[in-house]
Amino acid sequence: MDSVSQGETLGIRPLRAGERAELFLARHFDSLECLSATFATHAYAPHAHDTYVVGTIETGCEAWSVRGERHYGGPGDVTFINPLEVHDGEPIGGGYSYRMTYPAVALMQEIASSLAGWTGDRTPFFRQACVHDPEGALLLSQAHRAMQTGPDGLHGEELLLRAYAHCLVRHAGLPASALGSEAGPVARARDLMEARHDEDLSLAEIARICGLPRHHLIRAFRRETGLTPHAWLVDVRVRRARDRLRRGEAPGAVAAATGFSDQAHLTRAFKARLGVTPGAVRAAHLS
Repeated sequence: MDSVSQGETLGIRPLRAGERAELFLARHFDSLECLSATFATHAYAPHAHDTYVVGTIETGCEAWSVRGERHYGGPGDVTFINPLEVHDGEPIGGGYSYRMTYPAVALMQEIASSLAGWTGDRTPFFRQACVHDPEGALLLSQAHRAMQTGPDGLHGEELLLRAYAHCLVRHAGLPASALGSEAGPVARARDLMEARHDEDLSLAEIARICGLPRHHLIRAFRRETGLTPHAWLVDVRVRRARDRLRRGEAPGAVAAATGFSDQAHLTRAFKARLGVTPGAVRAAHLS
């Protein structure tokens, strides 16, 4: 059986009224397909992918067969299909909604290398097709939503790497190696984000400049600073935005100048960190 893309599997059998499926590519990942869908009657024909299939069911129940076994997934469950494993899928009862990702083998090898020091072409293997893991399910849902509708590409990139790392350690038996001292690379990352906070930075670029793998950078940065790289970048943007607001600049212009997608994005970040709106900061310094 030839492998197919997820887009091709959806095209085999048209969706009916009340069903939906949105396929999109994750920012800052090379052609990584993601699917958000609700199915009441849609059933997949047996097929395989060159990629992994990693995701979670958010409501309802899905049934599928793989490796000769029947599985049933519901809320709080994480599902795994390894590359080239033939599987199907169908709704049970009233149907289900799920969020799926289709990471390439090379991406999983990258994270495995960062976590466990793997080298060469060793390929992670998920031992179970369905596990109850509310923490992993939440990580995957948050990452998926951030990539689908979030304004910040680095946020989704970071969340998805963390979700995959969680799954590899918990469900593919990878040990997470101890971290060494990474003060130098972390300092370079901080300097880079300070200088280029207004850009749509990717974690891949930051990691390349710092000389660390992406997921290793997340772990090291968090240990050194108490924040993830994305959280640090947002904090830099808030501090630089506050400087501009104190000079009387308008919130909309400040948002555009400091890397926020729009004024609403700026306001959410401000209220989360300072407890007040950008307009309140500006008004206090104009009075």
